[in-house]
Amino acid sequence: MTRRLNFYRHSLFVLSWLILLLLLEIKNAMSEPEEYQTYIVHMDHSHKPASFSTHELWHRSTLRSLSNPVDDEEMLLYSYNHIIHGFSARLTSSQLSEIEKSPAHLATYKESFGKLFTTHSPKFIGLKRIWPESESFSDKGMTPVPNRWKGKCENGTAFSPSACNKKLIGARSFSKGIQAALGNTTKELDYDSPRDFDGHGTHTSSTAAGNHVPGVSHFGYARGTASGVAPRAHIAIPYFKDLIAIASLSAVEKGIVVVCAAGNDGGRNTTYNGAPWITTVGAGTLDRSFTATITLGNGFTFEGTSYFPESIYITNTPLYYGKDDANKAICNMGALDSKEIAGKVVICENSGMIDIYDQMEELDRVSAYAGIFYTDSSIDIDPDEYYIPSLVLPTSSGILVKEYAVNARPDSVNPVILKPDVIAPGVDVLAAVAPNRVFIETGNYNLVTDYALYSGTSMAAPHVAGVTALLKAVHPKWSPAAIRSAIMTTAYTINNNGTALSNQFLDLPGTPLDYGAGHINPNEAMDPGLIYDIEFQDYIDFLCSLGYNDTQMRAVLRRSRWNCSQEKTELNYPSFIAIFSKNDSFPKVMNFTRVVTNVGDDKSFYKAVAGTSSGMTITVKPSILTFTKKYQKQSFVVSVKSDEEAPQVAFGYVKWTDQYSHIVSSPVVVLNI
Repeated sequence: MTRRLNFYRHSLFVLSWLILLLLLEIKNAMSEPEEYQTYIVHMDHSHKPASFSTHELWHRSTLRSLSNPVDDEEMLLYSYNHIIHGFSARLTSSQLSEIEKSPAHLATYKESFGKLFTTHSPKFIGLKRIWPESESFSDKGMTPVPNRWKGKCENGTAFSPSACNKKLIGARSFSKGIQAALGNTTKELDYDSPRDFDGHGTHTSSTAAGNHVPGVSHFGYARGTASGVAPRAHIAIPYFKDLIAIASLSAVEKGIVVVCAAGNDGGRNTTYNGAPWITTVGAGTLDRSFTATITLGNGFTFEGTSYFPESIYITNTPLYYGKDDANKAICNMGALDSKEIAGKVVICENSGMIDIYDQMEELDRVSAYAGIFYTDSSIDIDPDEYYIPSLVLPTSSGILVKEYAVNARPDSVNPVILKPDVIAPGVDVLAAVAPNRVFIETGNYNLVTDYALYSGTSMAAPHVAGVTALLKAVHPKWSPAAIRSAIMTTAYTINNNGTALSNQFLDLPGTPLDYGAGHINPNEAMDPGLIYDIEFQDYIDFLCSLGYNDTQMRAVLRRSRWNCSQEKTELNYPSFIAIFSKNDSFPKVMNFTRVVTNVGDDKSFYKAVAGTSSGMTITVKPSILTFTKKYQKQSFVVSVKSDEEAPQVAFGYVKWTDQYSHIVSSPVVVLNI
């Protein structure tokens, strides 16, 4: 009896300790605060209750009404109601989860950092700004500020609203997200204002629209008069941290031309900002960086890190993901089967059990064609350790690629758009910079300069932005697609020395995969003869054709309702790319339907001319287009055929010529994979 009583006492003692430990664990779990992250939340503005007079009041009320209310005065960073609808805020995961359950929620994006597309500035950057005292931003000869302008110049560190003038009409710094992530900005590291810190924003802005400044040079080199492409254009320097493709689609819907740098600075045929509603610009000479991209069959493009030493172009290659086996999913050593893997692009999940170096070794062992890895931690991989073509993505992108691999349906030919659209001067471009930074050290001297030579697609894109400003002034009713069409169809592919444009990085003749439609020719773009126009509904139909689900469509379109055309439609793009599978039987044929609009003389007579290379044939029907009035539309079909003698990559063109010497040219690319 005593033994049994002692047993009970011992059991009660142990139980008491277990209960105490459990309570302590619960207390610790409850007391441990959640981390705050910055998110951009897209909302469907049609759900805004009429009781709120502004979107910002609705956004603030949404945050305050959560079960764990958000301090909207401190945590709400920005409210958006123009290009996009929504807000950016510092939120915990539980607060975000509650917001995402709202029927008004469309999409959420965690904060991210952009990167400059210039050869000497590989660092990540938060802000793109301006040095207002530069002579390039003098308002000498400028017209008054347009009455329709609603922007403003704001006060900030080393920046006064008085710095603005009839040239620089708007300057704001959207830096709350950077400050929340990295802390308050100091003058030693950056300016908490629109003032430029490293010169990049000043250089690109003055390239696009800088005023005439005589006698400038880069320490004596390239001496002459500096001028932007559109020197009489007004300038406003905003800063928005958002997914470029989504934000730009909203801008295009409002008639704004969006010009972005292609960023293909090293890996051939790897292009950033490839959405068809963006005018994508490559540099005249490609310069190196350690990045690569993957474009999925649904059109999404993701950028990551790669040090693979060869320039390669992988397309129409199957993805493999070991979704039913945890060891295969993380590409664990010895887990993969070469019979399943050989010749495929393999996705390897992030795991604490195996690092990326060992994952690469495993893929090499089973003869994988390439590997896609993802992680948010620093990567301890040397450039000489890339055994196979490899791309390392951030986790957020890697998860989307994995989801695509799991859900994607096989498609023999994926819809693609040839990018970049055009190239523009992007090497040794002289433009204004911030003069307070040491540019170069020589001997015992630290040298600064007001103007400097920069290189990169960041330098090329402002040239095209300036040209679009000029075209918009001449043709104010043209759509963004019409302006891009004019720039593309009048571009040239022959250098001023009479030879074909070359890829100086590879020291080989260039191709449309390098330069798109060619090098911009602003004077010819003023009068293109014909244009390939695209309406906003066409972009919706394009997205519908990619097989997106409702959640994905809402994320891109920022709305809850849309209509997809019942008929299969093609995007009316002024370039053609046909991708054939090596398993297709000969002859391989692909047809493209296009519609052109006459913007030249009322009575115009156009004849089609097709150029081809070995192994391909291009047919245009009808081969003659007759227009009797301006803005009249005509359709035609381009048929591209590839035979047994065709190489893996072939190039051609379609040109429409009329009696007034208009030449409307489009590149044609054929890939036999």
